Amino acid sequence: MTLTIDTKLKLNSGYEIPQLGFGVYQTPPSDTARCVSEAVKAGYAHIDSAALYRNEGACGQAIRSFSRQKIFFTTKIMPYTLGYESVQSQIDRMLNETGLGYLDLVLIHAPYGGSAKRKESWKALVEAVEAGKVRSVGVSNYGVAHLDELERHIAELEEERGGKGKGGVISVGQWEIHPWCPRDDIVEWCKKRNIAVEAYCPLVQGNRWGEPIVKKLAEKHGKSEAQILIRWSLQKGLVPLPKSVKSERIVANAQVYDFELTEEDMKSLDTGVYEHVSWDPTTAPLKD
Repeated sequence: MTLTIDTKLKLNSGYEIPQLGFGVYQTPPSDTARCVSEAVKAGYAHIDSAALYRNEGACGQAIRSFSRQKIFFTTKIMPYTLGYESVQSQIDRMLNETGLGYLDLVLIHAPYGGSAKRKESWKALVEAVEAGKVRSVGVSNYGVAHLDELERHIAELEEERGGKGKGGVISVGQWEIHPWCPRDDIVEWCKKRNIAVEAYCPLVQGNRWGEPIVKKLAEKHGKSEAQILIRWSLQKGLVPLPKSVKSERIVANAQVYDFELTEEDMKSLDTGVYEHVSWDPTTAPLKD
């Protein structure tokens, strides 16, 4: 499997997404521009933020100092604020705050809000794409039931808005994914539909450092445990979003292209465990 830091995946929207992303969750706004700039200099071309993180503006500031066209920027609708007008106003705020001209990807951060609000929010995203404000859209933290519902909403919107394609296309889904929370059912659902699957918390927030199998693979390949976990994500065809505020780790987390995990290595990371370290909205009932 030949991968490089320039590897991209083709999205259902027709655009491409760099497979390695750089996350800024919990990165203080005062430190975000530096971290993003260092990430871009280290070779990352994909920055993942969210309204919830309160650092979109700092991301935009850093991105504008490079070539806008070469950097893929993602943000997300604030949780618990779904609704047609809310999403419209949030997109306008995001554009104004980042100063980027367009947003490469906007995700619904979580499914909370109920079926009607989820449909309204998706419609607002579709219209933002049609208006040229957003290039690709998707969801985050949706369970399979939410995804099935979204397909129904897309079909309904096509009928209501005038035909095929008028309901929008799901390009990306984002979830906490790592060897101890692989979400095989969700990944399979997405792969059948060519939806790119992003993995947040790919380093398990450091909670698994010293795990015997990861430590063994790190020693075998002469790599850090973090690099082993990022490489696992890449070879799974996922889009990992490692984050750090430490310069040396930002650089090291991108140095994962000079080795390859064997089939046996990959199988050894099939833990059979489902233990998330972040929140898990995927289990929320459709009514919530």
